[in-house]
Amino acid sequence: MEHHLDPGFLLAFAAALVGAKLLGELAERIGQPAVLGELLAGVALGPSVLGLVPLSEGIFLLAQIGVVLLLFEVGLETDLEELRRVGAPALLVALLGMILPFVGGALVTALLGYSALTAAFVGAALMATSIGITARILRELNMLSTREGQIILGAAVVDDVLGLVVLAALSQIADHGSVAMGSVVKATGMAIGFLAAAIALGIPFGRQLVRVVGRAAVRGILVAASVALALLLAFAAAKSGSAPIVGAFAAGLVLARTNRRHEIDAAVKPIVDIFAPLFFVFVGTQVNVAFLNPFLAENRAVLLLALLLTVVGVLGKMAAGWGAWGGVRRAFIGAGMVPRGEVGLVFASVGRASGALPDRVFVAVVLTVFATTFLAPPLLKVLRPLRVGPPKTSAG
Repeated sequence: MEHHLDPGFLLAFAAALVGAKLLGELAERIGQPAVLGELLAGVALGPSVLGLVPLSEGIFLLAQIGVVLLLFEVGLETDLEELRRVGAPALLVALLGMILPFVGGALVTALLGYSALTAAFVGAALMATSIGITARILRELNMLSTREGQIILGAAVVDDVLGLVVLAALSQIADHGSVAMGSVVKATGMAIGFLAAAIALGIPFGRQLVRVVGRAAVRGILVAASVALALLLAFAAAKSGSAPIVGAFAAGLVLARTNRRHEIDAAVKPIVDIFAPLFFVFVGTQVNVAFLNPFLAENRAVLLLALLLTVVGVLGKMAAGWGAWGGVRRAFIGAGMVPRGEVGLVFASVGRASGALPDRVFVAVVLTVFATTFLAPPLLKVLRPLRVGPPKTSAG
């Protein structure tokens, strides 16, 4: 069988990269995270506008590699010891920040007539908190090392860890077409069991792997072995009935415990910078702008759902901030949990791929991610505790 490289794929790949970086730069210049620019690039380049980036199998595969590598990088930057030290306030904030938006989002979706599975995926998408976006804002406000900042980051990490477990459980439910409690318990148990086993067995293996490849002279072997471990654990997670990103996250956690952690992280970043934006561009290409026209009666339901989910998403996280204690600004902590960013988009993308999120609901969830991410910086600036000095000036 003859194989050849489709020139259209090369054009789509190039357009996605250039669009993501250009609009990501524009987003950062106006004080917003780059992920919003990458999403907008996908919308503009997708089939419903310019049509330069199609919903093809090749682009889909690149996007999936991107999200696997993104979660691998998140795991690399997560310190298990710091998670244990973060304390009870962060855990309570995280749990409230998951439960309240999940219940609110699922209830709103169900009341508008959607199925229980669709409502569950929508609620799950609202549980997430973007560690990257939140950390960037806290750094600019000179709040990263304060008690409020530590509680926010700790809660965001717990959100991501538990959120990956919930995502794996919902993926299992979507595959079996059932939301029975037995399926939830089984899927959740499998996800937690896989994550625990991967970390327990992976830590000694990861240290041995780093020690062995450290003796090799071939260029790039450390990063190649690290990425291969992420892909293998993603494969193992999928085969065990969990989500591939759970395996990739576990691989990051494992290698974060080695003495080459920072070297691996630095080597992986350029790869993630190429592939991760493709995931967000691909998500954006799935937004049909025709659904955003408010003059069409059938679109008003999409915009209404997005508005209601944004309200529920903001209020749920703000209320979760009141789970903290110890002389802290609770409203500030709640505001720090508001941005959904890339993690919420992962939930939305998995829900759409599984068929649990219809096109119009998917668009409403993406709009909610946009809105919560846009709202977070001004909310944090307004609610910043008065004892903190002026924000640091951005180096860029």
